[in-house]
Amino acid sequence: MAGPTTAQRGKAQQKHSPARPPRPRPEARRLPSRRTLIVTGVLALLLAAGTVWALYGSSWLRAEQVRTTGVDVLTPAEVEAAAAVPVGAPLISVDTDAIADRLRQKLPRIDSVDVVRSWPHGIGLKVTERQPVLLVKKGAKFIEVDAKGVRFATVDKSPGRVPLLELKPDQSASLRRFGSARLVREAVRVAGELPGGVAKDTEVVRVTSYDSISLQLTRGRTVNWGSGEGGPVKARVLTALMKAAPKAGHFDVSAPTAPSVSGS
Repeated sequence: MAGPTTAQRGKAQQKHSPARPPRPRPEARRLPSRRTLIVTGVLALLLAAGTVWALYGSSWLRAEQVRTTGVDVLTPAEVEAAAAVPVGAPLISVDTDAIADRLRQKLPRIDSVDVVRSWPHGIGLKVTERQPVLLVKKGAKFIEVDAKGVRFATVDKSPGRVPLLELKPDQSASLRRFGSARLVREAVRVAGELPGGVAKDTEVVRVTSYDSISLQLTRGRTVNWGSGEGGPVKARVLTALMKAAPKAGHFDVSAPTAPSVSGS
């Protein structure tokens, strides 16, 4: 007698297998009511309006104090007068970039300035002044030159330990090729790379051409530096020469691989 077919066995299994429980229906997400939406919108609008009023309309957050830091030669009163901060204006509306531009334009001694809001009532002026590395004599006064070659101030007295720049290229080919501004930058470059002890004793940096820069030191000593190139190497060689021949009167490091001294 033939056994049950495959189809018959499948039907028998379906009869005896337990029925699967129905899948639970996902609960419908409850949307906020119209009233809730209206209340939320009104609250957000009130918060925004309150914030705008506090920043612009109230007397709480206004520019009332100006504080200056970082000055040395300049005085806080000079800086604050040039800054012209709109005292009494809403602090949020103060144009800090315009204040910084105004300061750099009116006070060339200022190299950089950071204008910051100091909540709730202050404006801070963080000033960095230019430092003279060379002086240019003009009549009885002196023009200060910073490390970027910028002539930024004229003073009646020479600041201590700042060498004088003598630019005497006349109408040489070097002047026609490079221009006086480039020669000044080369002199500044040399002054910035001098060893500490030499820099302290340097009275004059003399430029006669791009390749001919010399130093006049205290006690009548002189240094032939040559061009501004290779400054760190020349500085090390000059330091060694001065230690080896402390009584020498002239040092030549224009060719640092073949230096020389004389006048000892």
